[in-house]
Amino acid sequence: MKRISLKLNQKLWLLVSSGVIFTVLVTYALTQYLYEKLYVQNIGASLTYQGERIAKMYEREGFTPAFRATVDRINEASEAEIFVTENPRQLGACLPFEVEYDALITEEERSRLVAGYTVSKVGYEGRFGRQIMAVIVPLLDGKRLEGIVYLYLPLASITEAVSEVRDVILVSSLVFVLFSLYIVRHLVNRMTRPLRQMEHAASRMALGNFKEKFAVTSEDEVGNLGLALNHMASALEQVDAQRREFLANISHELRTPLSYIKGYSEAIIEGVADAPEQRERYLHLIHREAGRMERLVHDLLDLAQLEGSSYPLRITLLPLGQLVEDTLEKFRPFIAEKGAVLTVDIDPDAIILGDEDRLEQVVHNLCDNALRHLPEKEGVLLVRLHIDRSAGQCVLAVTDNGCGIPPEEVSRLGERFYRVDKARTRKHGGSGLGLSIVKQIVHLHKGTFAIESKRKEGTTAIVRLPLYEDE
Repeated sequence: MKRISLKLNQKLWLLVSSGVIFTVLVTYALTQYLYEKLYVQNIGASLTYQGERIAKMYEREGFTPAFRATVDRINEASEAEIFVTENPRQLGACLPFEVEYDALITEEERSRLVAGYTVSKVGYEGRFGRQIMAVIVPLLDGKRLEGIVYLYLPLASITEAVSEVRDVILVSSLVFVLFSLYIVRHLVNRMTRPLRQMEHAASRMALGNFKEKFAVTSEDEVGNLGLALNHMASALEQVDAQRREFLANISHELRTPLSYIKGYSEAIIEGVADAPEQRERYLHLIHREAGRMERLVHDLLDLAQLEGSSYPLRITLLPLGQLVEDTLEKFRPFIAEKGAVLTVDIDPDAIILGDEDRLEQVVHNLCDNALRHLPEKEGVLLVRLHIDRSAGQCVLAVTDNGCGIPPEEVSRLGERFYRVDKARTRKHGGSGLGLSIVKQIVHLHKGTFAIESKRKEGTTAIVRLPLYEDE
């Protein structure tokens, strides 16, 4: 069997419409029931009142011609049929139409009448051949039933009275249902229109178009969903841009060494480089470019591992000052070669819990990055490590007096392959992965990483790590 698929607006319209129609039908039925019940009760009370008044007249006058004449006048003026009889078992003589001589009341009803109770009944009466509502009032002499006052009204007349009201209620209910369905359809379409727009926007996103945004016009759950969708589109657009930039960057980074390796190796194979010195120089260049590719791949693998949520750190109690000094020893020859000055200010009490190898990589990358930006023969590299007791942190600051970084570039430092040097020369920058690795390692140590820089004044990289305090 083929499954019927309905859209959300159709489901809502059917649900609300069904509710409206059901409510109207129940209300109509209940109104009819209550109206008829109250109407019938009112008719019964009226018949009882008339019968009791006639009974009081009987108590004063008895079955006199004057009493019968009064009852006849009341009967002519009333909508109900009214008659009195002295013999409840033989009423045929007092009726104006031919009837069988059957009793109007049952033995049970007779017992209640003798007890002084008024009897009411609704239903088919075989003696009259119709549906009636009847009230029987006893005419008593002490405890002896002298006669009865029989008042009845055919139910047809009651139905006719109710039908007039029923027609009004039916027409009103129909108009209300049609108007309600129109309003419901308008409201449902208005409620689901944003969802259809979001569906369209999501479909466009699935095709890679993240620029289309949803127009938020409300502050309810649908509006919040639209805002979330817009935020997601912006995030996906940024991720897509970063992905494209990443592919372009890694292609650029690999293209140059591969071109060198391919070109020099072809020159050696084809015998272009015949001289031993030239072959040696080509092999040296091939080895250098292969090393560059190796470092790039190694950094990418490091970054991929660090960005994973399950990268294991070998945490030990670590004197951070000693680690910084040991790392700086490796840079002293390069600093001297560049004619720069190294200034070190280290607090030996800076103790943390951390991974020694990874934190050495942090210090190495920061110093290497600063060294690249030092001016020739006038460079100053300041490495300072102190303790911020109020914040419970060790603060490592690496400062250079280079050309500085534009303010609009500072926030992007730490992104993969991002370099301020747009020409991607090797003079002032590496692959653009060093600071990304620093950022991830510091994050894994529950620390923070920031960069402060001013044009023509220099740059400071600041790492804050939780201080170990012996309790």
